[in-house]
Amino acid sequence: MKKRTLLILATAALLPALTACAPYDYSDRLSEVRSDLFIAQTEEFTLTLACVEREYPYADDGVPCPMTKTVQATLSPVTAPAGDVEIYIGEGEARWGGEASFRTTYGDYTLSEGVDAFPAGTVTVSVVYGETTHSLAATSVKNEDTLTPSEALAAGVEAERETLERMEENGVFCGELCVRLLRRDKNYYYFAVTNGQERVSLLLDGETGAVLARREDSLRS
Repeated sequence: MKKRTLLILATAALLPALTACAPYDYSDRLSEVRSDLFIAQTEEFTLTLACVEREYPYADDGVPCPMTKTVQATLSPVTAPAGDVEIYIGEGEARWGGEASFRTTYGDYTLSEGVDAFPAGTVTVSVVYGETTHSLAATSVKNEDTLTPSEALAAGVEAERETLERMEENGVFCGELCVRLLRRDKNYYYFAVTNGQERVSLLLDGETGAVLARREDSLRS
């Protein structure tokens, strides 16, 4: 019993040192995560559903706030619709949607909804495009080789270790992080870190986490 007591006391004494050596968990400093993209296409348009967890209110100030889950629908037209555009997501009682808003700057239509959980697999979509209604299945761009947001975060943190250390005050990281899944010819991740004074952003390969591009911006007014 005496030996066991001494062992417990010795382990307790080592805990502060072990904790100090443990890697910092940057996941609690995230202010935005785009974890998945679902895409459906016709000859008339491309519809993208983005699964986004984002702080509210959103501010690029280096201070993360509690995040909420949102599905953001963006319809990019190939040909102009002969009337309004309506987007409906899901089936049954879980179905939501309505008339989409046109963005003059981007030339697309958008609609978003707060959700408790993100969809998985295939998403049933109905689009009223002018005088035509399309019933579609939006599928995820991710495959078995695509990194998870956590893996992309780890890749970005490793690449910008010096930047993160520079943003520390008294040994505490004072900044926020952003991870977004992107889709172009293949999958990529956007990684960014900011402390409200500067922002460093990376374009990462969506499968290997390799840094493909890097940019620094000053946020000082």
